Amino acid sequence: MLSNIYRTEHDSLGPLQVPAFVLYGIHSLRAVSNFPEHTPFNFEWYKALGIVKLACYRAYGNFCSAVRGRNIELPFNLLENDVLQALESAASEVSEGMYFTSFIVPAVSGGAGTSINMNVNEIIANVALQKLGHELGSYDIIDPIEAANIYQSTNDVVPTALKVATMHLLGDLESVINTLRQKIELTEGKYRNELRIAYTQMQEAVPSSYGLLFSTYSEALSRDWWRVSKCFERIKIVNLGGSAVGTGLAVPKFFIMEVVPILQSLTALPVTRSENLSDTTNNLDSFVEVHAILKAHAVNLEKMVSDIRLLASDVAGVHGLQIQQRQVGSSIMPGKVNPVIPEFVISAAHKIYSNDMLISSLCAQGCLDLNAYLPVIGHALLESLKLLIAADKTIAENLIEGLSIPNGLGASRLFKSPAITTALSPIIGYKKAVLLSKEMKTSGCDVFEANSKLKLIDEEKLKNVLKPENLLKTGFTLSDLV
Repeated sequence: MLSNIYRTEHDSLGPLQVPAFVLYGIHSLRAVSNFPEHTPFNFEWYKALGIVKLACYRAYGNFCSAVRGRNIELPFNLLENDVLQALESAASEVSEGMYFTSFIVPAVSGGAGTSINMNVNEIIANVALQKLGHELGSYDIIDPIEAANIYQSTNDVVPTALKVATMHLLGDLESVINTLRQKIELTEGKYRNELRIAYTQMQEAVPSSYGLLFSTYSEALSRDWWRVSKCFERIKIVNLGGSAVGTGLAVPKFFIMEVVPILQSLTALPVTRSENLSDTTNNLDSFVEVHAILKAHAVNLEKMVSDIRLLASDVAGVHGLQIQQRQVGSSIMPGKVNPVIPEFVISAAHKIYSNDMLISSLCAQGCLDLNAYLPVIGHALLESLKLLIAADKTIAENLIEGLSIPNGLGASRLFKSPAITTALSPIIGYKKAVLLSKEMKTSGCDVFEANSKLKLIDEEKLKNVLKPENLLKTGFTLSDLV
């Protein structure tokens, strides 16, 4: 009866009972036992492993065709065409996300990704066996190592797949940054001349506008978009074909030359074989560099949503800026609504900052010819990318969309603020501007009333100086003084 429930698989450590009808095998089960952590492995990385394996099988197929065409006697057997076709079909299905429930290795594991590679190898081998009408675990026909892992190593396949997954998500991030930037630009244009008080050190400072404030966010996002677009150059160099440490040991040179161009064709991504495969296997500084760019974007997002949250808060008094009410804010305080979108974005940003420290420190932990910590480095990188995509998306849809600024309210508050007197100091001088400021504070009146009492500047001249177009232009000219 037990034989109907389990199959026995073997590795160099000995036999193990594996549930009879699962696609994973002994290597995956040992990993789950050794790494009892339950954070799911990244789906995008899993799919990328499928496409990398497919490229390897196609390169192997080309190698087989070249060998058979020369009628050379080899000391080993080539995989049969039907086996290779079944492996290609299984890998293609993995690249589409199929069988992901059979990937049981958690996100955080040891072994430099060997468990990741073997879980995929076992899935592909068993799916291929099914396609050919064989029982699961019939590894004498299709073996996870000798067939599914043909001319591959964990150390070139897994990091290459990580870079493929990263480039796919970078493309998504580029798109959502651009969408958010466009919405910010529309907000900037809409409120270009809507006056407000600018603050330094959270104190009233000088006249400004909401348009200028949103222009700073738009410029920051433009820089972010440009930097993210350049990440492809940093991440595109792969070590596929380099085998264990980048020397290509035990791999046909034909395969090494073929496999990366095939991967490029399959993915439509600018993946390029490294000129020094050992360097690309050994050093992971490209991940550090790319994540630093992601961190910079997170910083800009946090700054923006923190500003918006503050301006829309009850602490700010009469709201010069209003945001959408997204959900009920309390289970005990009736009618309370919280700024949940900025809070989500700030939380995501700080997770990204912690990921940046993790990636930097673990990339530095690489020892001699390999970095053993690729699983958690890759998980952190992809997590940050997905958090940023989600943050940009929700800011655009749930914060900027529906944001409103009451017409004239900012100007009304500005003209009652002593900050307005800075605009008059070139005309009436600093000391007279101080007198005007003191009168406004003492009487609680606006600048026009204070000036009517003190008679420091002609009334029509004052109105002209305080027009939005004059307050917001860059600097003054001599003609402005007369």
